[in-house]
Amino acid sequence: MTVARLTDAERDSLLAELPEWQLREDGRAIVRTFRFADFSESWAFMNRVALYAEKADHHPEWFNVYNRVEVTLTTHDADGLSARDAAMARVMEGFL
Repeated sequence: MTVARLTDAERDSLLAELPEWQLREDGRAIVRTFRFADFSESWAFMNRVALYAEKADHHPEWFNVYNRVEVTLTTHDADGLSARDAAMARVMEGFL
């Protein structure tokens, strides 16, 4: 299945909408570090995201240490950012 990569204008619009997200140096992903009060809150956030990710069939790359969750979103089939990444980032922001 071919997934369309976001245009530069779409990517720039997404980053303006979600200022906590940063474009990775290679321009093919967005990254964000979430911080929570404790491990339980970070784990609860990851569980909510995981349930969404399974339904959307689009999974984040992430790393968790105690109250911190580092997330990278990219679409391998698009070799960069796609609407799937934009939707996932918006959902994650909505879970805060």
